[in-house]
Amino acid sequence: MQPFRFDSRAAVEVILYLASLSHSPTSHRISKLLYFADRKHLERYGRLICGDTYIAMKHGPVPSGVYDMIKATRDGYIFVFPEAEGAFQVENNHHIVPLRPPDLDWLSDSDIECLKEAVEEFDEQSFNSLTSLSHDSAWDAANENDQIPLEAIVSSLDDSVELLEYIKNPHP
Repeated sequence: MQPFRFDSRAAVEVILYLASLSHSPTSHRISKLLYFADRKHLERYGRLICGDTYIAMKHGPVPSGVYDMIKATRDGYIFVFPEAEGAFQVENNHHIVPLRPPDLDWLSDSDIECLKEAVEEFDEQSFNSLTSLSHDSAWDAANENDQIPLEAIVSSLDDSVELLEYIKNPHP
């Protein structure tokens, strides 16, 4: 089940927003902060912030589209994600450097709320701590380098039965 569609333009703004708030905006930290924000947003509002799909990687869940965008920017393949051109660069293989402020018009108030809360709660955590915290039951539900089923993420949240029903049928 994947009822959400990846919004690459919103993803650029999420990367910029998280990088502007984080004390050390690396690709790992951005991925984990977005994962924690998405969990909050999914539980409260029934949707993912930029509709990304999560992959169970060695160091925890990774948002596939955001990760691909960061890699493409890092490796000079910006044409794959033209909306990211001039937005940020990747230094030393993993450090995200914003080239402009985030355009918050692309994010809802609830998106910003959950992103900000994730930064406040998790930004000071170490690499190992972020990895450990993200190795939750959703991550355990998938094999390494496979997609984490949305149902697994939902089942790890409060009121998972009602939330799953809402996601399957948001307009009964």
